[in-house]
Amino acid sequence: MAAARPEHRETELPSSPRPGTYVRGAETVDAIIKAALRVLIDEGAGAFTIRRIAAECGMKVGNVSYHFPKKELLIQTLLDDIIGNYDKVLERTVRQPGLDAAERLRLLIVLCLDDIGGKRTTRLFTELWALANHNEFVADRVRLFYQSVHNTIAEYVTELNPALNANEVRSVAIYISASMEGATPFLGYEKPWAHHMRAFTAIAAHALVQLAQTITSREIAGLADRP
Repeated sequence: MAAARPEHRETELPSSPRPGTYVRGAETVDAIIKAALRVLIDEGAGAFTIRRIAAECGMKVGNVSYHFPKKELLIQTLLDDIIGNYDKVLERTVRQPGLDAAERLRLLIVLCLDDIGGKRTTRLFTELWALANHNEFVADRVRLFYQSVHNTIAEYVTELNPALNANEVRSVAIYISASMEGATPFLGYEKPWAHHMRAFTAIAAHALVQLAQTITSREIAGLADRP
């Protein structure tokens, strides 16, 4: 059963009130998060400071620091919100009833690549990768984010290819994720070959699902017979 291609939407942040915050405090936090997101996307990691974020949202530095003493906490909240938003999109599209594992994986691949083609994701994640190169906390949060992506992919790979063990499934999930993320510098927003993204998405959805269904333990181990 084939489902329609999911409509691409730029994920809006933040997505919901955070537990333990009163309404006015939650509104302040949301304003800070949105300002931080704008700074990171439009000005880059070099401009991502508490002082610059405070200026962007029209607050005093002390007000921003009260909620986020370190910019690393802003990164954590940003990624937590992105995970929450993606989970809601998955519920609306990929996890709808009546779809088999192959179709769910295909829809997930299309969803991720459509998202990579947008300004927010192209700019945000390249800046997060840059920050992660020099900050262990950010690197760990980015790792946890991608681990959640790998877990979702692995769920469908397990169903499609039950002969693989858990470690092999994880390797396939990482390969699929890396294949999609690797498109960012080539086909992301305003990148040199962005006009090829639709064709790339079609090829990737076909090839990666087929790979998940057919790859063997011997092939993963590099032991496949060669001529």
